[in-house]
Amino acid sequence: MSEPSRRDRWAIIVHGGAKDIPPGQEQIHRDGCLAALGAGQAVLEAGGRALDAVVAAVRALEDDPTFNAGRGAVRNARGEVELDAAIMDGQTLAVGGVAAVKTLRHPISVAAAMLPEVPVLLVGEGAEAFARAHGGEFCAPADLLAAGPDDRGCDTVGCVALDRHGNIAAGTSTGGLSGCHPGRVGDSPLPGCGLYADNAVGGVSLSGDGESLIRTTLAARLMQGLETLPPGPAIETALSHLARVGGEAGLIVIDAAGRIDWDHTSAQFAVAHASASQPARAFVNRAEDARKDLA
Repeated sequence: MSEPSRRDRWAIIVHGGAKDIPPGQEQIHRDGCLAALGAGQAVLEAGGRALDAVVAAVRALEDDPTFNAGRGAVRNARGEVELDAAIMDGQTLAVGGVAAVKTLRHPISVAAAMLPEVPVLLVGEGAEAFARAHGGEFCAPADLLAAGPDDRGCDTVGCVALDRHGNIAAGTSTGGLSGCHPGRVGDSPLPGCGLYADNAVGGVSLSGDGESLIRTTLAARLMQGLETLPPGPAIETALSHLARVGGEAGLIVIDAAGRIDWDHTSAQFAVAHASASQPARAFVNRAEDARKDLA
């Protein structure tokens, strides 16, 4: 089969977090990732922007209490909700992020609204004031809490998309870490740690032990690898740096050529992906997705 022209080429991959998925819940994680993928895929198939596809996919994950983002958030040590999210535009290298917010219904949308602004990251009350001024959606913190146990693993969600114009975007969103110190900010809203996008190289979104990802600037390591390596070897090289500090991680990638790949060191990592040349499929570990060429 001939390779799609750039006009016809698009790709998208989403993840639901690097974690232990309880027995019997594998399919709802696949289904949730597929639903989010479908929201983003519809944007790309219609010729829309990668940024809009990422927002659509991550909003769907924030709506699904299966995942620790938006409606699936957990409590910190003070019993409070604190959410983080970020998005990056690979065309302009603009980044928007919010952290430690307590009442935002869709943090990814507020992060996207920050893309044209000078600040990269707004925290707490400052982020919520920005959201009020820019049409953000609000709710009571109790409406964001997960219905089940708070011990939900490193359940950041994320998406990377490539549109027909060759533009790449990456996004993340998280409902926090159960029992963590109030005010704690992990890797999710930090470019170079939890995400990165650059049209010249590719886009990545990560999940895992946030402090370990920050200490190794793991997204930046992965992007550096993509400059000279295909996605699979670039992921392997990045994960080798994580061994120095320990911790688990899951990584999703689309490179500038539209090649998709992903891997993880956690027990499970729910992922779904699709492209102009491959139908939508979902998995809860890399072994299920045995193809070497995913694009």
